[in-house]
Amino acid sequence: MDREDQRRYLVVGSVILEVVTPLFQQKIENDFTTGGFGSLQAFINSQHVIHTLFHLRHRNSWCCKDKTKCRNPSALPLVYCQWNKLYSENPGPGIHNCHCKFSANPVQLNELDISLSSLILLNCCTLSQPEVEAVQLLRQYKNDYLSHNTTGCITQTEYNTLWPDLVTNVLRLDPTKQDDLVRVEHRPLDESLCKKYFTFLLDLHQQLEEIMSTMQTVHSSNQVVSSSIGELNSSVKTAFQQIDTTVHRTDIAVQRMDTTVQEMGKSFQGIETSVQQTNDLLKYCIYYSGNDQRRKHRDQYQLGQNIFFLHQQLNLQSLFSSDMLRMSDVKMMDDGRLVFCLPYENRLLICNTDGSQTNSISVQETPYRITAVNNSTVAVTVSIAEEHFFGRIVMFDINNKLKLKSISVPGMLFGSGITMLNNRLVVRGLFKILIVDHQTGETVQTIKTTGMSDGLQASGGKIFFIDCPTWSQKRCLTGTVILITRYIPRHYHHVQTL
Repeated sequence: MDREDQRRYLVVGSVILEVVTPLFQQKIENDFTTGGFGSLQAFINSQHVIHTLFHLRHRNSWCCKDKTKCRNPSALPLVYCQWNKLYSENPGPGIHNCHCKFSANPVQLNELDISLSSLILLNCCTLSQPEVEAVQLLRQYKNDYLSHNTTGCITQTEYNTLWPDLVTNVLRLDPTKQDDLVRVEHRPLDESLCKKYFTFLLDLHQQLEEIMSTMQTVHSSNQVVSSSIGELNSSVKTAFQQIDTTVHRTDIAVQRMDTTVQEMGKSFQGIETSVQQTNDLLKYCIYYSGNDQRRKHRDQYQLGQNIFFLHQQLNLQSLFSSDMLRMSDVKMMDDGRLVFCLPYENRLLICNTDGSQTNSISVQETPYRITAVNNSTVAVTVSIAEEHFFGRIVMFDINNKLKLKSISVPGMLFGSGITMLNNRLVVRGLFKILIVDHQTGETVQTIKTTGMSDGLQASGGKIFFIDCPTWSQKRCLTGTVILITRYIPRHYHHVQTL
């Protein structure tokens, strides 16, 4: 072991223990004295400090006071021995499982090592940004070069890169420490002092906690092994009992095999009959499969053909009384829930088909038409007062009653109908239909029409719409069929699902 490497270790360790640690303690004292606290115990017992430090040690805990300041950090920088040094649990059962169960111990400033004092400085004291950076770096230097250094040596290369940064950050906190740094820098090797500092600087408490955790894990594993051995003994006994039963059943099975061979002869005779029946069944399936394929590949509907059938009729007069003008559109979700647009109330109404479990979502704009995007998301066309003739699309999560996004679609008319086709939104513009990617908000396709194209619906890869203002024919964009339909007024008192 190189003596000069040992001396460099002693120099860096002396700066941390003799200069940096007292400097951190002095910073804490200045802060709590300025805040009007007479002692460190009074300071760490204050509501702000105990609440902050509690969440640096405890995860998934929510306090009875200052709930808005509760935190759930991914890492817990305050270890058990540090928390137990600062606080003790109050005797008796606690009302709440939070920081109110604890009180500060009469701890003194000189009992705070660099790790604990830096945590208090960074989380509970008022520091300037340069001071925050200096504290963080000095603590990091200790961790990088001393806390896990089991050799007690620092090489010349490491020292040359560390020492200038160490000096700079100490002087950022207190420029009067220059003489102390010079004194320590020229300190000769003192092996007894070096061994003493070596013990202080290793993070032994953290290593002991890791050992305790490992021992608990081993103990739990031993219990599992003991339980498994007991279950194995039981399984062996059961297996031998099952073997005896199996031997007995084998004797019975041999006797039954003779009877089975005789029955097989009769079965061969029945196979000939089954083959003939199978041939007849295949001919039947092929005939009807061909007819079904021809039906599926029809590209056109026939004039006057009935293609929609009444599936269910729901009476929801209890929701709307006699004022059906309040509803402009309704959509049934896959789970059977109904979602209504109520433009005169600026909200969406959600309920079951029997009118139960009513919920609503407030809409900042005026909602007109609605379509389902998936099982929990709907897209609604709304009008914006300042945009006059044009509208936009707003998407809502109806399970959590949240507004997800607002999509501005250039050229989309206000009050536009809306539907879904191939996971894209379809809305109407002036003499055109717009197809919009709801994930990016981009209009991916524009289809010209001869009218205002109201009443948009999509089915089987086709878009259906009413050619306004005639209201007498419904067009299909991917075919040439014109379906004669009857205009259904809005003022109906039942909702029909097809």
